[in-house]
Amino acid sequence: MDHTLPCPCGSTLAYAQCCAPFHSGEKIPATAEALMRSRFVAFYLQNSAYLLATWDATTRPTNIDFNHDVIQWVRLEIVGSQKGLATDSKGTVSFNAYFVQEGEEKVMGETSRFRKLAGRWFYLDGEVKGTALKPLAQSRNGLCPCGSGKKFKRCCMK
Repeated sequence: MDHTLPCPCGSTLAYAQCCAPFHSGEKIPATAEALMRSRFVAFYLQNSAYLLATWDATTRPTNIDFNHDVIQWVRLEIVGSQKGLATDSKGTVSFNAYFVQEGEEKVMGETSRFRKLAGRWFYLDGEVKGTALKPLAQSRNGLCPCGSGKKFKRCCMK
């Protein structure tokens, strides 16, 4: 991913100043929401190592295989959070994750639970609130809704 492009997590920062330092191990997320955002971008980039490293050991799968994944994550919308601040030991983050599957944009709502162990946040589990079909906001030749500035067909539709 081009580190100068806007971060797919929905912040106003470039990827290099936002989630990239978490993915490289240079920094650790200070809040549950920051971890949620960085995990979404890890799904976007298919970074299974980061996802596994930030998943609580009590609920973590043995592996994540993106080889047959037909989902392309597009953007994240944080709906709200409870606790999960730097001084907390647990928290929840509610979000909508937009994705493209078989040419159709869909959205998945989820509330994820996080806990902090030894000063580091981990994803514990989540309750999916539902998945719905959303009409594509852009045509194939329109700008991509992820904010990259590229045409949709050359970006997230691929």
